[in-house]
Amino acid sequence: MKNKDGKPIYQPDKGPRVVPLATLLIVLCGFSFYLGGIFSCEKNQFEAKDANDVARAVSVPKESTVSPLQIKSVTFAECSSEYQDYTPCTDPRRWRKYGLHRLTFMERHCPPAFERKECLVPPPDGYKPPIKWPKSRDECWYRNVPYDWINKQKSNQNWLRKQGEKFFFPGGGTMFPKGVGHYVDIMQEMIPELRDGTIRTAIDTGCGVASWGGDLLDRGVLTVSLAPRDNHEAQVQFALERGIPAILGIISTQRLPFPSNSFDMAHCSRCLIPWTEFGGIYLLEIHRILRPGGFWVLSGPPVNYENRWRGWNTTIEEQRSDYEKLQDLLTSMCFKLYVKKDDIAVWRKSSDNSCYNRVSEPDAYPPKCDDSVEPDQAWYTPLRSCVIVPTPKIKNSVLESIPKWPERLHATPERISSVPGGSASALKHDDSKWKVRVKHYKKLLPAMGTDEIRNVMDMNTVYGGFAAALMGSPSWVMNVVSSYAPNTLPVVYDRGLIGAYHDWCEAFSTYPRTYDLLHFDGLFTAESHRCDMKYVLLEMDRILRPKGYVVMRESAYFVDAVASIAKGMRWSCRKENTEYDVEKEKLLICQKKLWYSSNGSSR
Repeated sequence: MKNKDGKPIYQPDKGPRVVPLATLLIVLCGFSFYLGGIFSCEKNQFEAKDANDVARAVSVPKESTVSPLQIKSVTFAECSSEYQDYTPCTDPRRWRKYGLHRLTFMERHCPPAFERKECLVPPPDGYKPPIKWPKSRDECWYRNVPYDWINKQKSNQNWLRKQGEKFFFPGGGTMFPKGVGHYVDIMQEMIPELRDGTIRTAIDTGCGVASWGGDLLDRGVLTVSLAPRDNHEAQVQFALERGIPAILGIISTQRLPFPSNSFDMAHCSRCLIPWTEFGGIYLLEIHRILRPGGFWVLSGPPVNYENRWRGWNTTIEEQRSDYEKLQDLLTSMCFKLYVKKDDIAVWRKSSDNSCYNRVSEPDAYPPKCDDSVEPDQAWYTPLRSCVIVPTPKIKNSVLESIPKWPERLHATPERISSVPGGSASALKHDDSKWKVRVKHYKKLLPAMGTDEIRNVMDMNTVYGGFAAALMGSPSWVMNVVSSYAPNTLPVVYDRGLIGAYHDWCEAFSTYPRTYDLLHFDGLFTAESHRCDMKYVLLEMDRILRPKGYVVMRESAYFVDAVASIAKGMRWSCRKENTEYDVEKEKLLICQKKLWYSSNGSSR
C-alpha cells in the first residue's frame, strides 16, 4: 500500500488474521457491484434536474405518481450570416491548416470539440421552400443558393443560367454541349445494360451540378453525385437543391465512404483527376467500389486525343502518352476496353478472378493488396496503391449474376450472409416490419410519400427497409450505416439502393438545408455512449431544410429529452404512439420552422 506521494506506508505486524472465505467473497462481490454502479453511469446525456430523477423516470411503472423526466430548457443562438453555407468538416476557413499535396485540404478535417459551433445555421436572406420535384430538376430559387460566381464562370458551358429570381439548368456541360439527354442517349447506345435494368447504381466523380445523375433518374439509375467543397461553386448544394442525390467528397488520401464492389457504374466527365499518378491510387479506389462486371466511363482528356488535343492546350504526343498509360493501368487492374466512340470511352471490370493471378507476381504494378486490407473498411481508411482482388465469396454479386432492377430490391443479396444474424428470413422480416411502420408514419405525417418530401435520409439503416417501403414515392433515400455498427451497407447497395458510412459524432458531408426528412430508429440509444446528442441534434438542424421534418423512433426517455431540446432549435414537435402502441417506444415527429437571421427579415 502506498500513500499519495507514492511512498510505502509502514504498518506494524499485528499477527496473522484468518478471514473466512465466504465473508471475503461477499465483500468482494459487494465492492464490485458498487464499482459497476459507478462506472456504468451514462455520460454526455441531456441535463436533468437530478440524476435520480432520470433513473426514476426511466424505470418507474406507469401507475406511479412520480413526476416525469425533467429536462432543463435550452436555447441556441443564431450563427452569424457568414455561416449560412457552413460545412464543419470541410470548412474553407480551416484549409490553410492542411497541405496542398493531392488536395488533402479538401478532405474531411472535423473541428475539435472546443471549436464546435453551438448555434443554429441561418438560411440566406430571402430563402424560400424549394421548388418541388420533378420541376426542381430544371430550376431552383436563386436566393436559396445565391452563388453568382458559378453562374459567371460556367455560363458559357450551359451548366446553368440565372433568370430573374431563379437558376435554370439546361443540362449542358463541357463534354455534352448538345445537352445531357443527348449525351446519355449516346451512352445507352454504347452500353445496352443501361436500358434493361442491369445497371441500377452509379457514381459520378466531379459531378458539376449533377445534370448527368439527374437525367439518369428517369432511366431507372440511381446516382451518387460526388464533388468536393470549394469556395465558390457549391456544386453539391446545387445538386441537392435540385433534388438529385449528392455528397461532398474527393478522392485524395482516404477511401470514399462506400463499401467495395457496390456501384454498377462509375463516370467521370472531364473531371481532370490525374488517374495515372501516385501509383494509380485514384483509379484503384474506383476499382474498389465498382462491382465486378461494372462499367467505368470516361469522357474528356485523354480520350479522342487524335482529334481533341488542340482544344486541350497540349500536344498530341502528350495526350497519346497519357492515354497509353491509362490503358496500361486499367489493363493491370483487370479492366477491359468495352467500347469507345468519339469523346467517350467505356471500360469494364472483369468478373473473372483468374485475371487477377498476374497481380500476385513479384514485379506486378500495381501489386496485389495483402490480406490485412479489409475491402469494406472505408471510414478514415488511407488509400493504398495496390489492387484489391474481389473475394470469390461474392461470385453471385457480380453484375451479370445479380437480379435486374426492380427485382433486385427484394431479392436476398449474397452478402447478407456476412452480417451477424443476416439471412433471407431476416431481410423479409425487416421489409415486412418497415411496410407496417411506414404505413403508420404516413397516417401521422401525410406529407410523407408526396412531392412535399424529396430528399430523405435514414440516419441508421440496417438493410434499407425504410427506403424500400418508400419506393414509388417522389423521394430518394440516403441510407446511412454507422461506422461502428455491423457492416450492412453492401446489402443496401446489392438491393439497388444508395448510402454511405458515417459516424454521427461528426458532421455529415453535405451542405446546410439539403434534406426534407430525417428519420432514425434508435440512433440515440445506440450512440449516446459515444456522442454528445446535443451536437447530433444541432447537426440534424443544420442539414434539415426549413419546414422539413424529423421522424424519430426512440425510447420514451430520449423522446422526452429531444422534445424539450427541440424547442430551443425552433422545432415544433409532437409525441405519438408507434403502430403497436408499445409504451417503452415512442415516435417524435418534428417540423423545423422557417426563420431568418435577426439581422435581416424574419418570419
